[in-house]
Amino acid sequence: MEITGSTALVTGANRGLGRALIDALLERGAERVYAGARDPGMVRPDERITPVALDVTDRAAIAQLATVATDIDLLINNAGAAAFAPAPDADPDGLAREFAVNFTGLYDMIRAFTPILIQNKGTLVNVLSLLAYAPAPPMAGYSASKAAAHSLTLALRPALTRAGIGVHGVYPGGIDTDMLAGVDAPKAAPRSVAAAICDGIAAGDEDIYPDPSSAHMGELWNRDPRAFTAVFAAMGS
Repeated sequence: MEITGSTALVTGANRGLGRALIDALLERGAERVYAGARDPGMVRPDERITPVALDVTDRAAIAQLATVATDIDLLINNAGAAAFAPAPDADPDGLAREFAVNFTGLYDMIRAFTPILIQNKGTLVNVLSLLAYAPAPPMAGYSASKAAAHSLTLALRPALTRAGIGVHGVYPGGIDTDMLAGVDAPKAAPRSVAAAICDGIAAGDEDIYPDPSSAHMGELWNRDPRAFTAVFAAMGS
């Protein structure tokens, strides 16, 4: 997809990777970006950015936005929620929220905006995680919800592709955002991850590994899934 001249919608846009994605899109020549955030007042001012109130767990809000952002040709589902708890101890309400944001909200966004993307010959980007491939025991709910979103991406890709929509799954490793604050692990800078995602979109890569860790682990996954799974299983030991 050619990003120059595009009109994008980014969810979870007020901080972290979402904010970096907006900057990267504008640097690549995007004409307009709708910045979806629960608090649109936190979105930086720019005449090319249209802040919009959006909670992806609110189906009515999504439907309303789809009546406004009818000119988009790039949808980036970036909003995410994460809790740190192993499966036996996970708080049920926390786990439900992870699925509400990471899976159900993502699906509702796709359902609402698919007609618009078909009309505008657009592109869909789902920001997932390496943990979509194999779980990290300390993040059981997050891993499971991202695995569900990965499966959904694969399930929808054939039909959406036939309808003329490009479909990309993004599988980052750790990113230096509030979500991983205090976690002692390799973390990539949001700006570099956002730039790599834009590179992948422009190149037409179905699977995008936007940082050194994810590129290495993505290669391992494709070569030896059991070894990949063992790496993440060791996080719980």
